Amino acid sequence: MAIGELYDVVIDCPDTAALAEFYRQLVGGEILDSDGHWTTLATPRGRVSFQRVDDYSPPQWPGQAHPQQIHLDVMVTNLDESEPLVLELGATLLRGSSKPEGCRVYADPAGHPFCLVTN
Repeated sequence: MAIGELYDVVIDCPDTAALAEFYRQLVGGEILDSDGHWTTLATPRGRVSFQRVDDYSPPQWPGQAHPQQIHLDVMVTNLDESEPLVLELGATLLRGSSKPEGCRVYADPAGHPFCLVTN
């Protein structure tokens, strides 16, 4: 049994509306919201969100001087019940994650960030 389900793929970028529009034209869908800091594109097969990052440095391929910048949001029904399960799998609650209602930030065993989210 899975702890949660994939809810969102989040891409860091300097201009959320512009990048969401690029992907809307590339794969279709509808832009659900956009506030300058966050924009969500819903498609028939899932959603992609775009998160504004100040002083953004784009990834460079190949190489790791500027690695890829993306994280997953995993929808769960209860953060308090899901947290011990992901920690048992090897995740780490990241510093600065104040355990707010609706979202908590973790690192996977290789250090990639991901979020557990609720509605």
